[in-house]
Amino acid sequence: MNTAGHPEATARRGLELTPFRGLRYDPDRVGSLAAVTSPPYDVVVRPDGLHQLQSNDPYNIVRLILPQATTPAERNEQAARTLRGWLSEGILTADPEPGLYVYEQRDGAGLLQRGIIGTLLLSEPSEGVVLPHEDVMPHVVADRAALMRATSANLEPLLLTYRGNGSESVTTTAIERMAGQPSLLATTTEDGYSHRLWSITEPAEVARIRSDLAQHQALIADGHHRWATYRRLRAEHPSPSPWDHGLVLLVDTARYPLRVRAIHRLLHDVPVARSLALLDGLFRVQRLDVPLAEALDALADSACAGNAFLLAGDGAFHLVDRPDPDLLSRTVPTDRPTAWRTLDATVLHATLLAHVWHIPEDDPARIAYIHDTAATVEKAERDGGTAVLMHPVREEVVRDLARQGVTMPRKSTSFGPKPASGLVLRALDV
Repeated sequence: MNTAGHPEATARRGLELTPFRGLRYDPDRVGSLAAVTSPPYDVVVRPDGLHQLQSNDPYNIVRLILPQATTPAERNEQAARTLRGWLSEGILTADPEPGLYVYEQRDGAGLLQRGIIGTLLLSEPSEGVVLPHEDVMPHVVADRAALMRATSANLEPLLLTYRGNGSESVTTTAIERMAGQPSLLATTTEDGYSHRLWSITEPAEVARIRSDLAQHQALIADGHHRWATYRRLRAEHPSPSPWDHGLVLLVDTARYPLRVRAIHRLLHDVPVARSLALLDGLFRVQRLDVPLAEALDALADSACAGNAFLLAGDGAFHLVDRPDPDLLSRTVPTDRPTAWRTLDATVLHATLLAHVWHIPEDDPARIAYIHDTAATVEKAERDGGTAVLMHPVREEVVRDLARQGVTMPRKSTSFGPKPASGLVLRALDV
C-alpha cells in the first residue's frame, strides 16, 4: 500500500471489507425497481427532481435519503418511521445470508463500470487507508449524522476507487465471473443506465476477495460528507459496534476508469450583472452568445491555459479567465503545493467567493452546489442568480494531492457514474 504523504501511516492493513445482509426492495411489492431508485442525495436537484422522484413510486428511496417535513428533527423521525414501516410491510427485506455485492452499471454509449459493495472498516486519514480529497461542510455532516442516527442505517453506498492490477486481480476476476451469472436484480433507470446486482456468499471466495483488497488503499470518489459522518458516528459508539463499518462501493479504476466531471455553483440572489461588475479589472471577461455546448468548449480551451470559469443566468454565457496575478498572490494561500494553488476550485473559493464576491462557501442560503450543468443554468435564469460553471480536474491530479494529504476545496469534483441509491441498503441492527 502506498502511504506517501502519510509519514505516520503504517502498512499494517489496507482495505478491510466485510460481507453484510443487504436490505433490498421486494420487486413484487413496488411498481418497478427503477421507480424506487434515486441519484445520491446530493445529486437530486431540489425541488424539481425531488418531487418527480416522490411521484415515481410511493416507496421511492428519496423518502428515506431526503425526507420532507417542517424541521430537521421531524424529517429524520419521518425517515425512521418510513424505514420501520417498509421493513414491517416487507417492502424492504434482508437477504438471508451476508454477502459482498457485485454491482454493474452500463450506459447506452459503451460505458461499463463494475465494483463490489460491502461494509468497510473505518479509518483515520492519517492511516492512509482511505484518502479524502475534498474538504467537507460541517452542517452537511451534522445533517447526515442525524439522519443515520435516526434510521440506524446506511441508506446509500459511498463510491471509493482503488488501483488494482487490472484484469488479473482476484477481485476483478471474481466480479467478472459473477457478471456471467443470473443477477439478483436488473433494471434500467430513467437516465438510461442499466443496473445489475449479484451477491457473493461463498466463504472461501469472500476470503480471497478480502485478502486481495487488504493490499490496497482507496480514494474517496464520491461521498466525503457521508465518510465524515461514518467517522463521527463511530466515535459516538463504543467499539466494537456496527458503527465501526460503513457501506461502500469499491471500483478498480485500473480496470474500470471513472469519469470525472465538475460540480457547479449557483449564487442565490446575485444577478449576473453584479457578479461581472465586481470582476472588472481583475479577470478578463468575454460575452459568448452561443449554445451551452459551445460555451463549454470555450471554457475547456481557456482552462488549458489557466484558471477559467463560465458565468450564466442572464441568457448568455460569460467566459471569465486570465486572473490578475497580483490578485492571486494576495488571495490564494501559499502553504500548499502548486497543483493545489492553481486549481480552478481553489481560485474560485479563495479569490472569487471569499475576496471578490464575499459569499460564504458553506451558507446554503447564499450558494448551492449542483452537478447537472443545464440545471444550474436553468435555475440561475429562473431565480435571477449567477451560475458559475466549472471545468473538471483530471483524476491523476486528485489522486496525487490526496496521497500528499492535501484536500481540495469542497465539491471540487464529481466522479461517476455514481451508484444508484435504493438497490441495496444496510441496516445496522440486521
